[in-house]
Amino acid sequence: MAELATIARPYAEALYKAAQADLNAAAVWLDELAEVACNSQLQQFAGNPHSTNAQVFDLVAGVIKAALPEQGKNFLRTVIDNGRLAALPEIAAQFRALKNAQGGFSDAVVFSAFPIDAAALTEVAASLEKRFGRKLNVTVKLDAELIGGVRVVVGDEVLDTSVKARLEQMKVALSA
Repeated sequence: MAELATIARPYAEALYKAAQADLNAAAVWLDELAEVACNSQLQQFAGNPHSTNAQVFDLVAGVIKAALPEQGKNFLRTVIDNGRLAALPEIAAQFRALKNAQGGFSDAVVFSAFPIDAAALTEVAASLEKRFGRKLNVTVKLDAELIGGVRVVVGDEVLDTSVKARLEQMKVALSA
């Protein structure tokens, strides 16, 4: 089977070209579709030979929070008709990368052991933008294993200032 990124690329590029009027709105509904498409029960239902494409479409469209615009409905129908529902998360990631490249942004995921309030997140985002030298779309994910501190992932760059990482460094230093 072809690699998922290869399958997703034409869909992401086509949607990017078609959604030029409002890329932000398209990104919102595409991210919701991608989140729903990750569900293993949905994948199982979609892969069932007794399930029709219309049933899969109705299920997915009914589960997402926001109402799909006509463009979103057409896109979802195309993805389902071509049997590419499992590629939706990768399509969303590639679409986001195209959108970010146009605006000079990068996605940043901040892993934290504890929730970060809005004021602290703004301060962290400003220092990260200075550190990485570009504008960032910052999202926060909780990871209790970090114990404290944060771990930041921007593309293929990682900045790990967590307590867990420091303990690992001490362990290596002491065992050397």
